[in-house]
Amino acid sequence: MKFPLRSLAALCAAACSLAAQAAVSPEEAKALGTSLTAVGAEKGASKDGTIPAYTGGLTTPPAGFKSGDGIRPNPFASEKPKFSVDAKNMAQYAGNLTEGTKALLQKYPTFRVDVYPTHRSVAFPKYVTDNTVKNATRAKTLNEGRSIEGAHAGFPFPIPKTGNEAMWNHLVRFNGPAYEAKYRNINVDASGRASLATEGNSTQEYPFWDNARADAETYWRLKLQYTAPARRAGEALLLVDPLDIGTKDRRAWSYLPGQRRVKVAPDLAHDTPNPGTAGATTFDDTFIFNGSMDRFDFKLVGKKEMLVPYNAYAAVYQSKQDDLFKPNHLNPDLVRWEMHRVWVVEATLKEGKRHVYSKRTFYLDEDSWAALASDAYDARGQLWRAGFAYMAPSYDLPAPYTDMFGHYDLVSRVYSVTGYIAETGGLRHTKALPEREWTADALAGSGIR
Repeated sequence: MKFPLRSLAALCAAACSLAAQAAVSPEEAKALGTSLTAVGAEKGASKDGTIPAYTGGLTTPPAGFKSGDGIRPNPFASEKPKFSVDAKNMAQYAGNLTEGTKALLQKYPTFRVDVYPTHRSVAFPKYVTDNTVKNATRAKTLNEGRSIEGAHAGFPFPIPKTGNEAMWNHLVRFNGPAYEAKYRNINVDASGRASLATEGNSTQEYPFWDNARADAETYWRLKLQYTAPARRAGEALLLVDPLDIGTKDRRAWSYLPGQRRVKVAPDLAHDTPNPGTAGATTFDDTFIFNGSMDRFDFKLVGKKEMLVPYNAYAAVYQSKQDDLFKPNHLNPDLVRWEMHRVWVVEATLKEGKRHVYSKRTFYLDEDSWAALASDAYDARGQLWRAGFAYMAPSYDLPAPYTDMFGHYDLVSRVYSVTGYIAETGGLRHTKALPEREWTADALAGSGIR
């Protein structure tokens, strides 16, 4: 059968419209910097004033901070909680609590949410906000939302129209172009015993955020070198995620010292149990969500005012391991919660796809676009895991930082926290490594034993 050229053109146009999500119009983009911040958050205060107006964030380090130091003093250390939420009064705040938070309050009598004054402390370098405004009218998604194009060194979708666009803002979230940290992953079992799942050196880079690179193809890459426990010492991982992850997919390698060779590791993604947490979480639980969006349909639900961990400097930088990791949950005395506006994104498992979660709900901070919480449901539709990220912005760069995160397993009563850095030297923002350091050969050369 022959089709007229006009019909073929129409079919091609329709196909393209399904494959790519258009950017916002210039008229819509005018809201950025006026009623919205440059990255798309509501600039004004909440109706009751609990959430203040955005005034530029925290860009002046507090007294006691030493330039170049990895540990950041708490700029709000003198503040006290305004009130606390526990199992007895949680009904009063139910509309502001994630399902995971409510489940923890009901499950553990010792769990509580200490609510402090809200500070919109997130700030960015000027090039980030300038590029974000430009990206609003030129960035697009491809491959059913799984890839992006047209974005450069700024949030791609400050005015998101779809769940995939909002999740892309989280995936490329700004931590600075590069950082290094020695970290611990801690698991606490049902008996309340804390154990070291892994300890190692982490190097993370976001080539996407290099303002001098107009042709960046990679948005995130990670190199882990395990130093403990003894059975894991010398192992290493290398992950590279491209902007066109919808067609190129993640590249991953692992180094096992016993074999003294590097292996391609395509399974280091999706719902593969994460060895870094001794299998307590999945690979795509990392940073609350990580990797390709090909397994789920993502729906943008809208915004809500929610109580989430925020400005959690006491837990991230000032805590002692024995003080923070208590039976059943983190020590409530050390976890600061605030009221913030978040974007809610619901992810439902696609028909024909496999994953241990059937549904997930993500809560993305409007000021930083980082996912601060998640609810994950099993195949029966029962709430299984509750995830939280602990926001502690690097006021010295400036950049948000939410890479200490954890998950509570509501069935096994185990919880796991990744990226504990308070007793290991903290976080240092660095310059990008040479490209030769991001190869399989370089990973082989990094083996410790």
